[in-house]
Amino acid sequence: MMTWTQLLQPDLILEGSVLNLTPAMVENYKLRGLVLDVDETLVPITVSQASEELQNWVEQMRTSVSLWLVSNNLSESRIGSIADSLNLPYYLGAAKPSRRKIREALTQMDLPVEEVGMVGDRLFTDVVAGNRLGMFTIFVEPIIHPDAHLRTHPIRNLEVWVSEILGASISPQKQRVTKIYKSSGK
Repeated sequence: MMTWTQLLQPDLILEGSVLNLTPAMVENYKLRGLVLDVDETLVPITVSQASEELQNWVEQMRTSVSLWLVSNNLSESRIGSIADSLNLPYYLGAAKPSRRKIREALTQMDLPVEEVGMVGDRLFTDVVAGNRLGMFTIFVEPIIHPDAHLRTHPIRNLEVWVSEILGASISPQKQRVTKIYKSSGK
């Protein structure tokens, strides 16, 4: 049984957005696949198309890893539109930290769980789900619409605060790694 600290501790905390994740970093951690959260990990919540910058990032990443979108969002039109604009497969309505849809993505990718990174901007959904499965968890800062008036994320800030109280270390530091190889005994 994992402790709260283990559940909430990302393996890699990126300073900045997912766009700062590079093929070299992914290769460094021996990852062959990435499961990507969508809302605010890849696109602002109010946007239903991938930015040109994100499309370029996906094209760059797909040369070295398999990519799959797994979103808690229930909107087929929104998530489907984003997935189509990136030419990526997806699952929606994942109810993370439930592991079911992430497991389905892992099955489709046909990769061992420890070779797939779970990338997201939320500790209590993305990081917990990835850690429960034994994935390499990557915590990123949210991508927010430039016109958004509210720049703080009360829920995300609360998650970070609670996680640190429970013993996880969440303060962003470039490419900090807590563990490179997870033991298979979890």
